[in-house]
Amino acid sequence: MTHVFADLENLGHEQVVFFQDKDSGLKTIIGVHSTVLGPSLGGCRMWNYASENEAIFDVLRLSKGMTYKAAIAGLKLGGGKAVIIGDSRTQKTEKLLKAFGRCVESLGGKYITAEDVGMSVEDIDIMRTQTRFAVGGSNEGGSGDPSLMTAFGVFQGMKAAIKFANLGEDLKGMRIAIQGIGHVGYHLASYLHAAGAKLIVSDIYPNQLEKVAHEFAAQIVSPEDIYKVDCEVFSPCALGAILNTKTIPMLKCKVVAGCANNQLEKDDDGLALMAKNIVYAPDYAINSGGLINVAAELDGYNKELVLGKVSQVYNTISSILSLSKRDNIQPQLAAAKIAEERLQKKPENTGMNFNPVFASANIASTV
Repeated sequence: MTHVFADLENLGHEQVVFFQDKDSGLKTIIGVHSTVLGPSLGGCRMWNYASENEAIFDVLRLSKGMTYKAAIAGLKLGGGKAVIIGDSRTQKTEKLLKAFGRCVESLGGKYITAEDVGMSVEDIDIMRTQTRFAVGGSNEGGSGDPSLMTAFGVFQGMKAAIKFANLGEDLKGMRIAIQGIGHVGYHLASYLHAAGAKLIVSDIYPNQLEKVAHEFAAQIVSPEDIYKVDCEVFSPCALGAILNTKTIPMLKCKVVAGCANNQLEKDDDGLALMAKNIVYAPDYAINSGGLINVAAELDGYNKELVLGKVSQVYNTISSILSLSKRDNIQPQLAAAKIAEERLQKKPENTGMNFNPVFASANIASTV
């Protein structure tokens, strides 16, 4: 059972807000972890959670991760996250998305939303008719789908981790197991295939697997067997908490580097990876490309500048792993150390120029 106030104190959250809208069926939780460096920014995830406690736990962990992700990336942003309880394939409607947009607007800019699991660029466009505080849309001022930039950052960070593990820099023939072929997983597979890697993939949706197998000559394995694959790199690109006491003993890789958030079920699971001499690239550091991409909208989007900044994920992962080795600490603790140092050095000016499209003048909330 989740103890909300105890978790808020332990994780350091500023605010957690619950909204519902009877007309649309919206049930959403927005977690604002920190606004020390600037407004909290993080995606909205729609998932059919098994329980409300599971949804609360997810939003708390994800929003804290966003704070660290923004700090690691050097952005003037805090961390936030939203979850909508429901099946995005059957329960997501325009009415529900507009109701969520009004929820975000009611927070007055303390939280800025974006795309996450179960959400699309088109969904963000709908939200933006109700709120000024949404990024990643396709309409005026929007940067579009952030998954390509997330994948590019993971690709860069993966190369840094592979080099750190003394596996060389040439990916040709390297065996990489990707768990989850969604938007980011697909683009990551594309980058890796172009670099000559041999791909082994799994996903719970067969049609996505067939596409990747056809386009990138990938080998398909079951979701249960992806952990057991003989490979150089295991790349978690689905949901979180998949590295745990059950799965880590199965791993036959040298590196873990993927785009999923909150990959470690518990912090101590990082010790198990170290005991197996597996190099771990902390999730919120390696998957920051999407955040960097949508954050660029706040000051006027420039794709070339974004590509340059996302490519620096390589250096970020290298620095984290070097600190981890020097201090003999887990990589995620090394990443947290860097992030916390930046959080303590609050910039004098955290303001941003932010003037997104706001198509509807009628934002009276029914929530």
